[in-house]
Amino acid sequence: MKLQLLCLGLTLLCTQGEGDEVVRGNFDAGKISGNWYTVEMASYKRETIEEGGSLRVFVESIEPVEDSALSFTFWAHANGECKQFSVTSNRVAEGVYADEYDGYNVFRVVETDYTNYVIFQLWNFKAEGNFQLLQLYGREPDVSGEIKTKFEDFCHKNGIGEGNIIDMTTVDRCLQARGGK
Repeated sequence: MKLQLLCLGLTLLCTQGEGDEVVRGNFDAGKISGNWYTVEMASYKRETIEEGGSLRVFVESIEPVEDSALSFTFWAHANGECKQFSVTSNRVAEGVYADEYDGYNVFRVVETDYTNYVIFQLWNFKAEGNFQLLQLYGREPDVSGEIKTKFEDFCHKNGIGEGNIIDMTTVDRCLQARGGK
C-alpha cells in the first residue's frame, strides 16, 4: 500500500512542475540546514491547518541526516501547551521526501533561496482522504511581502483559494517555548 501511495505521490509531484522556479537537480540539502519559522500554510482541507488541526505544526529547524534524509523539529499545541517533536523524512528523489505523520506524506521542495525562505508542497495520504498542503517557511519569523505574494500565487496555481491560506505570523507559533523571537 505504501509503495502505491509513493508512486501516486511521485506522479503528482512530477506533473506539478513550476518551470524554472522549481528546485530540482540543484537542491542542496546542506544549505537548508538550520533554524526556520512557519510563515504561511495553505490547504484545500483547511481544517487540518486551523487551530486544533492535525497538521498545524510550527517548524523550528531542518537538518540533513544520514542517507540523504531530513530531520524536522516542530512545535504543536497539545492540551494547552506547546510540545516539541521531530519527524525524519526520507529522500525518495532529488528534492522529494516522504514520511509518516498523521498519514503518509510525500513532499517536495518547490523553491528556496536557502537564506530567506523555502516553499514545500506536500500530499497527505490516509484512509479518510488525501489532500495537498503548501508551506512557506522563513529564516526569520516573517518574510517580505514579495515572498508571501509568490507563495500565494503558487497556492492559487494549485487550486487553493485565498480563504484557505493562513498567515501563521498572527498566531501563537510556540516562539516562547522555542526560546526565540
